[in-house]
Amino acid sequence: MDRRARERSSRRGRRTEGRAGGLPARRAESAARPTEGSPAGRPRRVRRESSPRSRWRRGLNARRAAAAGATRVLAMSTTRRAAVLAIVVCALAFTLAVPLRTYLSQRSEISEQEQRRDELRADVARLQERQAALNDPAQVETEARRRLRYVMPGETPYLVQLPEDNPQAPQPQPQQQSGVGGMAWYQQLWATLGR
Repeated sequence: MDRRARERSSRRGRRTEGRAGGLPARRAESAARPTEGSPAGRPRRVRRESSPRSRWRRGLNARRAAAAGATRVLAMSTTRRAAVLAIVVCALAFTLAVPLRTYLSQRSEISEQEQRRDELRADVARLQERQAALNDPAQVETEARRRLRYVMPGETPYLVQLPEDNPQAPQPQPQQQSGVGGMAWYQQLWATLGR
């Protein structure tokens, strides 16, 4: 630990010793050198050595600059943000409207078809019962006698009609009585026009 502390203090000392008028040591040295000895007649530029700390600072500054650019892009006014939000909501609504409408219409169609299926199943059950009843020969004979008025060979059928069974015979409507001299109405009309 002592060794590291000594190195740090020696580095600090080097930085402060070479300052002449507020310039760092290296710059002060180059400023003090005469320009006549240099081949181009200019002072020689001294390159700074890049330390890990300076690289870290440059990277941090680059990140800050990128973040500032992103902040400028995102720094929209409230009206613009509201407009962008409204556009996004409308896009979502239009995107979801058609599938939602299809889903709801299919749900109602499914319920109608299920109801129709239940009705058809009831009809099928009733018809199966009727088919089972008609498989019995006695039931077939009864149906033939009642509905078709069939009789077995050697039997004499009698048909009894009661007064309430007879439909009322239509009463004849009285014919129109012809007017003067037994003429039809159109003949009477023609006769009046001819006068």
